[in-house]
Parts: sequence; C-alpha cells; structure tokens
Amino acid sequence: MANIRNDVEFFAAQFKALSNPHRLAMFHRLASCCPPGTSCNTEDAVRYSVGQLGADVDISASTLSHHLKELHRAGLVQMARKGQQVECWVAPQTLEQLAAFFSDLPAQPKMQGGNP
Repeated sequence: MANIRNDVEFFAAQFKALSNPHRLAMFHRLASCCPPGTSCNTEDAVRYSVGQLGADVDISASTLSHHLKELHRAGLVQMARKGQQVECWVAPQTLEQLAAFFSDLPAQPKMQGGNP
C-alpha cells in the first residue's frame, strides 16, 4: 500500500463488499479454511466450487454469481475455472492484509462507569 489514502480506499471497497450478509457468509466460509498465521499458501488453500458455496445460502444461481463477482472485484476472493466448475478461494495474503489493518488500530481505553 503506497499511502494512507490508498489504504483507506482499498479497505473501504473490501468492507463495502462484505456489508452484504450473503457475501459475508460466503467469505467467512472460504476464509475459515486458511486463517491468518497458518502455513497455507495459494496452492494449498482450500477451494470450493460455486455450487458448494451456493449450498450454504438460499439464493438463486444468478444472485450467487453476482455476489462472488463483487467479492472478486474487491480483491477478497480468487476464482479460476477448473473443467466445467469455477473454484473459489481466499488468498492468504488477503487475510493477512485484513488482520494487519485491524492490528494497526490503537487500543481504546476502557471506559469506567458508563458511556463515553
């Protein structure tokens, strides 16, 4: 990331893509296969077919495709055709970038006695 403005725009696009409950559920399923800090690499990342992901959410195939394209456009999900199927996965560096974003936030002091 070149500067804070680029970082903010990059992460804003990712969080916007994750703001939809169906997309968040799909991303969570994919991301849980390769959590940050593991030795998983792109070749070892667990991949799901679009059909497997669709089994978890009660939406039409066209809506599922739209959600996956949004996740892909935001850089959250990688996709590749394998025969007649399209495989999806989260690249480990994506999870590392998100983890780094949140770990860079300053710790918030605990409030005593109620509201801020």
